[in-house]
Amino acid sequence: MALAACAALAPLARAADVDVRGWLDCRLVGRADERSYADGGLGKTRFGGGGVDATCAQAGVAFDAVLAPALAAHAQLQYQATGRDEASLLDAWLRYRPVSTTPLRWSVRLGAFFPPVSLENDALGWSSPWTLSSSAINAWVGEELRGIGAEGTFEWRGERSTFAGVFALVRSNDPAGELLAARGWSISDLVSGLGSRVREPDAYARDEDEAVPLRFNPFLENDGRLGWYAGASWETRGVGTISLLRYDNEADPASRSRGTSPVLSWHTDFWSLGAQSRVGDVVLLGQAMSGSTAIAPSPFFATHTDFRAAYLLAARDRGAWRPAVRIDAFSTDQLPRSIDGRVREHGSALTVALNWRPRAWLRVTGEALHVRSWRNQRELEGLPAQRDDTQLQLGLRVIF
Repeated sequence: MALAACAALAPLARAADVDVRGWLDCRLVGRADERSYADGGLGKTRFGGGGVDATCAQAGVAFDAVLAPALAAHAQLQYQATGRDEASLLDAWLRYRPVSTTPLRWSVRLGAFFPPVSLENDALGWSSPWTLSSSAINAWVGEELRGIGAEGTFEWRGERSTFAGVFALVRSNDPAGELLAARGWSISDLVSGLGSRVREPDAYARDEDEAVPLRFNPFLENDGRLGWYAGASWETRGVGTISLLRYDNEADPASRSRGTSPVLSWHTDFWSLGAQSRVGDVVLLGQAMSGSTAIAPSPFFATHTDFRAAYLLAARDRGAWRPAVRIDAFSTDQLPRSIDGRVREHGSALTVALNWRPRAWLRVTGEALHVRSWRNQRELEGLPAQRDDTQLQLGLRVIF
């Protein structure tokens, strides 16, 4: 898929206005002790299993082209070291936004894109400019959510305030939500590309009598039904922005993919509320999410998992030295309570980072992440349900 996207984008390189940017992200990592979810464990961090390691975590290229005054194209390709190294397409879309000479402006976007959930991840490769590890909310969005379809937006721009609305019809995201039910939240920066196969916990695979490692593609269309999201935001100059989004993939919880290893559909819906403001040189971000994901694979079994998460982040965004701190809280609860082997979790995380940006193309980041979590699924592997773990990283990001 990544090679096909490159071929499709080749003609854009001859457009009148093209911006091509690449990035390379390398790390020195002090791994958390618990085995990482990326390796089939139940750890909440990207790197686990103990010890110190050096890795090039991600590399990629982003294409942005202005094809006409009202027409723009965008695509991002990545190579990511995940224990199953792969090249993939993150997103690719065309946007039509006619020139407006009035307060009202509108646009239409077609393609594959991230739902506008995150206030945090607006850098290349859908990463955060403040920390190496994303919040629990946006770590999940990066791994399991992508809209493939059409999105319309409008803006009303006043002298001091701007009101914006968005509505989209999307498909090919029916399995989204399975990770929250199967392993819970994570604090990480892994981002799934289209066609990626993300790993389930080995404990979950064995409980379901499946072979290890068990992987699935979260970007499948199983039932032919369109999902949707709708949102609104209000920005006031000198005060900040507040945004609200409702998402529903409208998946039939009884449907599944075809083949010898079918992937179940999860009916996933949530509300997301976010706010951003500034005090001097310090930017303040906050976001909360509440939703549920459900399956009903047979007439005799149905279950759903309620999930909630929130974070607060404060960061300095001027100067060469830019510290940041973030607090996360998260939980999941499988229902009904009578279900055999019911899985629950709750936890919190503290992330402290210091960014050094001596040049526009260079970023050096030191990060300490501590996660405290309780998840009874750990007992299936003979481990205590309660876990405290710390991950340390020194990251070098070069943009070219």
